[in-house]
Amino acid sequence: MHFDQFELSEPVLRAVAAEGYAVATPIQEKAIPHVLAGKDLLGCAQTGTGKTAAFALPIIENLLKQGFIKPGPSRERRRVRVLVLAPTRELASQIEESFLTYGRHTGLVSTVVFGGVNINRQITALRSGVDVLVATPGRLLDLMQQRAVSLADVSVYVLDEADRMLDMGFIHDVKRITQAVPTARQTLLFSATMPDAIRQFAARLLKSPVEVAVTPIASTAEKIDQAVYMVNKQDKRQLLLHVLKDPSIERALVFTRTKHCANRVAETLQKSGVTAAAIHGNKSQSAREGALDGFKRKTVRVLVATDIAARGIDIDQLDFVINFELPNVPEQYVHRIGRTGRAGYSGRAVSFCEGEERPYLADIERLIRQRIAVIDDHPFKPGMVPVRAEDVNWLDRGPREPRGPGRGRARSSVGNAQPARQDRRAAPGGASAGSRYGRPR
Repeated sequence: MHFDQFELSEPVLRAVAAEGYAVATPIQEKAIPHVLAGKDLLGCAQTGTGKTAAFALPIIENLLKQGFIKPGPSRERRRVRVLVLAPTRELASQIEESFLTYGRHTGLVSTVVFGGVNINRQITALRSGVDVLVATPGRLLDLMQQRAVSLADVSVYVLDEADRMLDMGFIHDVKRITQAVPTARQTLLFSATMPDAIRQFAARLLKSPVEVAVTPIASTAEKIDQAVYMVNKQDKRQLLLHVLKDPSIERALVFTRTKHCANRVAETLQKSGVTAAAIHGNKSQSAREGALDGFKRKTVRVLVATDIAARGIDIDQLDFVINFELPNVPEQYVHRIGRTGRAGYSGRAVSFCEGEERPYLADIERLIRQRIAVIDDHPFKPGMVPVRAEDVNWLDRGPREPRGPGRGRARSSVGNAQPARQDRRAAPGGASAGSRYGRPR
């Protein structure tokens, strides 16, 4: 479906065309008509599906039609008409950037607020008046407590990556914010997964919502070529350098489980002459933004990131993702590799799996219901390889060893573990699909 079929106004269509988009993605095709009609919406969609435009475009269009914004200069003081909540700084920044992009010809004024930066500048921006406010929950509550923002005129309330917000322990913050938003409003909730906890949460917020869903969480993008290297833990950094010798890899996003490992990997790459930067919660906001900007402009070839820091990273035509450490929650694997193969482009994702991570690999294969091709031909292959999951019924294995303190068996999404809040103040080709460990598949 082409964007002009949505009957969007000329200023919005012009902005869409300037970005090179002509045909809507499935989530956009399903969601935009309902949002334009003012209906509440429950959307299940992963990152990389065009989800942000699915709500930003119709919201901007409705603001235009309602006369709240108009092209050209205006001296009217803006009131917050749209509130978008996001779990992390990076995602919040990405969403606000989308509103700026699609609303550039409409007179729309937006701003983003999150922790870790000077709150006074955010207060100044809000006092100047904005139409769209994108925020992380903790910083928004800070601003509300200081009476620096009013939500009394909000008519559209969006919660993006709701499953992540619940995972990160924002449920009580979101409830407090919701109480400050008028009950007469349009509410849009998007989530990559749709477990019972999210449905119950949505039932309290939405009124007779339309439900749309694309790309189930267990499905990885069809255009992503996936492969795995079996490697000893101590050889991983040398294997990474080996993989990056491939000149076709212009940029690579590398994932680790911990901040400490992200720093060590980035330092190893830098010492070996590879331009690299780490991005995680302990980095200052300016350092994170500088690293991401360098990666986008291709002055940084490798960005090493933890899962939470990578939420919201949206890089056009990123063709390579490397799981330096496999995630201990299988859904994170889907989120990670979804950073490539976006907007119709192809992508590659390779993972490094050492002995203790083999149960994680089995969990991932069970979730995505496919086996990931093993790259046998590499200089760091372990001398002896144990029997793999397929030899003992890979879809129905027994209990796993614990996944770390308080983690237990991997969960489908919302679990008991609640990481610390992030927004408070403060294969290269050559993978053979025909064999695994020298035996027929």
